[in-house]
Amino acid sequence: MTNKFAIALATGLLPIVSSVSATSVAALLSAGPAVAQQAANSQAVRWIQVEAQPTLGQAEARARAYAGRLEGVSGFRIGGNWYAIVLGPYTERAAELQLRNLKNAGLIPQDSFVALPDQFRQQYWPVGASTLTAAPIEAPSVEASPEPQAETVAVAPATPAEPVVVVQEETKREAQASERALDRDARKALQVALQWEGYYTSAIDGAFGAGTRRSMAAWQTDKGYDPTGVLTTRQRAVLLDSYQSVLDALGMAPFEDQNAGISMAIPAGMVAFDRYEAPFVHFKTKGDSDVQLVMISQTGDQNTLYGLYDILQTLEIVPTEGPRERGKTGFTIEGTDDKISSFTQVKLADGTVKGFTLVWPKGDEKRRNLALRDMRASFSSLGAQALADDAGLDDATQSLDLLSGLDIRTPDRSRSGFYVDGAGRILTTTEAVQSCARISINDEFDANVVATDDALGLALLEPATAQAPISFASFLTAEPRLKSDVAVAGFSYEGRLSAPSLTFGTLSELTGLNGEAELSRLTLSALPGDAGGPVLDAGGSVMGMLLPAGGTTGRTLPADTSFAMDAGTVAAFLAANGVTTSTTDSATSVDPVELNTKAADMTVLVSCWN
Repeated sequence: MTNKFAIALATGLLPIVSSVSATSVAALLSAGPAVAQQAANSQAVRWIQVEAQPTLGQAEARARAYAGRLEGVSGFRIGGNWYAIVLGPYTERAAELQLRNLKNAGLIPQDSFVALPDQFRQQYWPVGASTLTAAPIEAPSVEASPEPQAETVAVAPATPAEPVVVVQEETKREAQASERALDRDARKALQVALQWEGYYTSAIDGAFGAGTRRSMAAWQTDKGYDPTGVLTTRQRAVLLDSYQSVLDALGMAPFEDQNAGISMAIPAGMVAFDRYEAPFVHFKTKGDSDVQLVMISQTGDQNTLYGLYDILQTLEIVPTEGPRERGKTGFTIEGTDDKISSFTQVKLADGTVKGFTLVWPKGDEKRRNLALRDMRASFSSLGAQALADDAGLDDATQSLDLLSGLDIRTPDRSRSGFYVDGAGRILTTTEAVQSCARISINDEFDANVVATDDALGLALLEPATAQAPISFASFLTAEPRLKSDVAVAGFSYEGRLSAPSLTFGTLSELTGLNGEAELSRLTLSALPGDAGGPVLDAGGSVMGMLLPAGGTTGRTLPADTSFAMDAGTVAAFLAANGVTTSTTDSATSVDPVELNTKAADMTVLVSCWN
């Protein structure tokens, strides 16, 4: 007996249809009690469980997606408040065959399994249905598979006794007929999915014109299908399921925070609420997504908005490279580096300043753009309510390197330097500017390296924008007196203090330890941040530039031993690079207050950023 058997996909995968004849059943019954009992056992009800979801909403969405391409989809609540999506019911043998065939055809997840109905509780899908009592579908007894009438994909049986299941693809005419049954929203959904896959770039309008047809054909070609430009029911299911899996992973869901006064959609599959730390609402990363979300909420006006615009750009989660736009009522900041892409949107609303920053790992721009589109479109203020200024303060970890729980961007290192002419050019040590992507001065403007002398350890910087310093160095031409008092002006603590400090000592020797004529040895306890700063005599004249500790000897020396490149060598380096220096041979003294003022006016913080 030949049974023509196929899983047709015109409207989804049809269940296996029984072809056991009445004669066959009679033969089984006449074979004796043992055989009859075996036959009865084979009719025990089985289901194929393809998924389980933790919420009813997610389960209904997935059941709906499966029902769009498979027959016999049901949904039941199971233990632990989980919601199962199942296919069936089948007999035991039919369930095993169908499970294998559906996996081989790629229509259900590979971890799907045969389940017993004793774990099923309330049915939630289809709505109002009751399929637990439905008669199970039996496995057919098939001697051979039919000749295919259209393009087919055959799934080979596991053993010769099992049937060959043929997945029969629709013809183009059949695909066109099933496509005409789609409503406008369904057609737009296909365009969205094609756009997500990178094949469609035109408007999402539900009209299948030449552009849509070309994108469909391109997708079919890349997936190994015949490029007809018309998707079959099965192909539509594959395309939509791929897009749906992305949506499921993102878990875009509405989020409303009355304390912050913000409502918006968030990628709940990637982040979860963590804590308040005004003016921020912190979300923690879920799993290994590496996605970060921070909501912003505080009372304020335009001055608050502008201040926040500047502050946010000092944070590690806001890379320096990227466009910025600031208007009277809001701003956006985009930033990207080799690790993350960051987007910040903030606006004035209801007497408050509200917004968010989304940080996404680099290389996952498609999912980021999908999430960001919904977040921007859904963001809204719930009124004048905003986070209190002290929200989360009791639990906050406070540090100079943190801003309300977020890391402040810090330079790789900071050293000192000083103005050497009225054009704002700056002398510093080569150590300060080695391997820097960017060099900043006083955290206010950038500078570029225009000359270096590695042997001397000198570097000349030029400001990226025109500067007019209040004061610049006047180099001492007379030989300084041994044992005289000296002071180094520098940012000893690498910028933690807002102004340079003076470190006092004495001129101990006019040469280096090995007799280097260009060096002066100082008895002075300097810190790394002081390197590159001016060495001043009692009158405020520049005697030289402080070198990094150990930079001239390669040895460990007493803590109060420092070295300076003398004024004559420094002046020669500057002259060779086009800088006309100011000089003096005066050895007068000034009071400490005036000396401190001179030092502060000429000394700058040089920071190296990467």
